[in-house]
Amino acid sequence: MIDHAPDLVSVRDATDRLLIAVAALDNASVTEPTRLSGWSRGHVLAHLARNADALVNVLEGRPMYVSGNAREADIERDAPRPLDVQLADLRESAARFQKAGDAPADWSRTVELRNGVTDSASRVPFRRWAEVELHHVDLGIGYELEDVPPEFVEREIDFLAERFGGHPEVPSTGLATDEGRVWTTGGGADGGPIEVRGTAADLLGWLAGRRDGSALGVRGGALPTLPPL
Repeated sequence: MIDHAPDLVSVRDATDRLLIAVAALDNASVTEPTRLSGWSRGHVLAHLARNADALVNVLEGRPMYVSGNAREADIERDAPRPLDVQLADLRESAARFQKAGDAPADWSRTVELRNGVTDSASRVPFRRWAEVELHHVDLGIGYELEDVPPEFVEREIDFLAERFGGHPEVPSTGLATDEGRVWTTGGGADGGPIEVRGTAADLLGWLAGRRDGSALGVRGGALPTLPPL
């Protein structure tokens, strides 16, 4: 079982980095587009705040969201808010998540996330860490995948390689970093094996749908097209 306690510390540290960076913005820049199609910075910040509350629901045994439509409506409602309101909401929702994470609990229990997905409660803090790190990059305010803690990069590649393992749309694919770390994924579609190599940041960017993979080296076929997360 994953030790959730260090991940809670990492979530707090990542949130602190995000809050400091966002505090340097202004109201106009909050309305500007991000690297996520159709989302302004306000949308990303609203999503991060509501995701923190949704994961509190998960830890406390409630449905993560009332519904998919309600999730989207909450983001649209909160996206236009001014910077000071966004910051306060992000800070306060993060504190609620940390409080829920600090409460005594059976971290080996199974919890339900969105769309019927289940996981160990012990992995919920890491899932929140991923939300904060990747969406900080999505904001397009100077924080890149190369700036993300290396431990997170490797663990998120682990997570995504496992997620796409055996996927019916992904051929057998070997992943390798320039530093020598290797993974395997896919295997459910015809073709392969395909070898994909690059920096850890570029591999993560491709797996997480943040980069097109053009910086990666590919052997044995074309770079696989990955399904959306």
